Amino acid sequence: MDVINTIGRRKTAVARIYLKEGNGTITVNKRDYKEYFPIATLQYVINQPFELTDNAGKFDVKVNLDGGGYKGQAEALRLAISRALITMDPELRPVLKAKGLLKRDPRMVERKKFGQKKARKKFQFSKR
Repeated sequence: MDVINTIGRRKTAVARIYLKEGNGTITVNKRDYKEYFPIATLQYVINQPFELTDNAGKFDVKVNLDGGGYKGQAEALRLAISRALITMDPELRPVLKAKGLLKRDPRMVERKKFGQKKARKKFQFSKR
């Protein structure tokens, strides 16, 4: 098996991954993923595609993460891993699709409008 290259996005976070057969190491920006994501819930989010498809510890993942916050980055990484697993084995698709791991979450921050304080908040109005 050769290296599979996929991308995942969430908000402004972008995860580019390289998946190959190995012993289960996940390297994020040249650091171990447990060091990069010290929160246990985010580690669970990252491992979710592997756990659902019974592939835990079978693949090495090298990740380049950019933009966004740590939660957006973790969810972008989850999408990228799910896409890579499907590229490798298309029969895993129904399992991942049922859990909603193949959806690109389209919710983004609304832009600030001119003449207003924020996207929807207005400046204080004084009648007199």
